[in-house]
Amino acid sequence: MSSHPLSRRSMLRGIAAGAIGAPMIALFGETGLASARTDASPNADGTLPVTVTNNSGKAGNDAVRLYVIGTDAGGTQVHADADGNLTPVSVSDNGSDGFTDYSIPLSGSGDTTIQLPKMSGRIYVAFGDPLKLKAVPDGNGKPSLAYPAGWVKDDPNYPVLHDFVEFTHNDDGMFCNTTAVDMFAIPMSLHLTGSADQTTGTIPAGGRAAIFSELAGQAGFDQLVLEDLRVMAPGHGIETGAFANDYFDSYVNDVWAKYANEKLTVHTDQGDRTGQVSGDTFTFDGGVAGFAKPSTLDIFYCNGALSAPNDGVTGPVAAILGAGFNRSTLLSSTEQPTSDPGGFYGTDVTNHYARILHAHTEDGKAYGFPFDDVGGFASYIQDNAPSALQLTLTAFD
Repeated sequence: MSSHPLSRRSMLRGIAAGAIGAPMIALFGETGLASARTDASPNADGTLPVTVTNNSGKAGNDAVRLYVIGTDAGGTQVHADADGNLTPVSVSDNGSDGFTDYSIPLSGSGDTTIQLPKMSGRIYVAFGDPLKLKAVPDGNGKPSLAYPAGWVKDDPNYPVLHDFVEFTHNDDGMFCNTTAVDMFAIPMSLHLTGSADQTTGTIPAGGRAAIFSELAGQAGFDQLVLEDLRVMAPGHGIETGAFANDYFDSYVNDVWAKYANEKLTVHTDQGDRTGQVSGDTFTFDGGVAGFAKPSTLDIFYCNGALSAPNDGVTGPVAAILGAGFNRSTLLSSTEQPTSDPGGFYGTDVTNHYARILHAHTEDGKAYGFPFDDVGGFASYIQDNAPSALQLTLTAFD
């Protein structure tokens, strides 16, 4: 999905890649409590109305807060208020408790409409206690935010029920997705209107409980369930000692053995690439860099040996290999990517976390790993002439 202005893959590389296993030093931030607007119409100033509906059944509007944080077009970390005003993050925004208050409360009842300015980032949703977002200097001394790391038990945001969606809103349109690449906690759906009418991310009633239950019953994945707060992705499970770091080793060895004697054809937008294992390296034609054996963490993060540079050459092949490993399709087909989801996750060693997430969305789409966009299976929508976005907090039960 490298042609899209936003993909979860690029979010991981750009925002979070340097913060794996720790609170993310992100791209976003400042201000106090802002009241939300109640109108929902496109604006001449370029902001996009985002209407938030609380159908969660978990908490009333008075217990829900929004946070719109990200970067502006120049790369400065910013936050937005309910009226769409952007303010740069500042270390001086930290209050007496050591944290910022960039929260936007929901309206007292009914829907809440905020105005989304042109920026890239996340809309966080928190139930109950506010998120503890700390403004800190980055490596260059510029203000940035330490993002919540809900999978880390000593993170101050661990006890807060929260989740987020990702977006880029710019002159080319609106590009957005729900995501479980890091974790899943709150069922949410996105409905984008404009030149088309699109919805994604919807989890039917009872789906959240089913995801938690099925992961708890899946051997090796059960420790990814963190109370009734969230389920964390297996990559973070490896980092926190809750998941085996050699889980994919046998599958990787089988793939290397198969393609030492056979050839793999990878279909990319730039043409077909043919590869074969030579020694310890999976080599491809067409100028593609060779791939060393990936570790289990490399596979779950689609990084390391499977890192996908935005070069139009090695990147597309890396993305397709990453999807093939996570979906466990590399042994069943010598042509990748495969397009039939009925053939995904068919082996014992597979990304059961992603499998279970996909099984409990209405459209079968989810972001269970960073290259889940390969083949169009991610919960991602875009519109080049957007008029409004609806974010619905859907039923927990």
